[in-house]
Amino acid sequence: MILTGPEIAAQVKTGAIQIAPYDEQHLQPNSYDFHLGERIGWYTSEVLDCARENPFEEHAVPGEGMVLEPDRIYLASTREKIGSDSYVPIIRARSSIARLGLFVHCTADLIDIGSFGQLTLQLHAVQRVRIYPGLLVGQVTFWVPQGEIVLYEGKYQGSEGPRPSLVHRDFEAR
Repeated sequence: MILTGPEIAAQVKTGAIQIAPYDEQHLQPNSYDFHLGERIGWYTSEVLDCARENPFEEHAVPGEGMVLEPDRIYLASTREKIGSDSYVPIIRARSSIARLGLFVHCTADLIDIGSFGQLTLQLHAVQRVRIYPGLLVGQVTFWVPQGEIVLYEGKYQGSEGPRPSLVHRDFEAR
């Protein structure tokens, strides 16, 4: 079951959903629109290695915008810190952004229940597209879980800014 916009607002007021900063103007019929944060990063190697930490550089998104190239993946974050111990957040691009050929979250759109922080977005442009800090880029929906709730305690908890992959930690733990 998906929460409606008015129910998202009610759950923010009770603290069951956390969105900070929060602005009711960004409520939609069954989602909440979120902003692109001020930082963006990308990997600097041509070949990425799942068993090793990959070199990554992070930069400010200039106020005049930044053109994303179609041949790479960019990691950015939401301006908002988002999470819930009661509902499962799922993130997507806003349809207006998707119509420009910008994939906002290529995969892994499910945010674990109990995860809190700025969400890392995987940006991929089909063709060159200019983005801006604070752009309303995506939306989050909240879903009711069924069954026992086990809260997220993983490696990305409390994220701030774009976080590169830590999959190498899983490889090392084998």
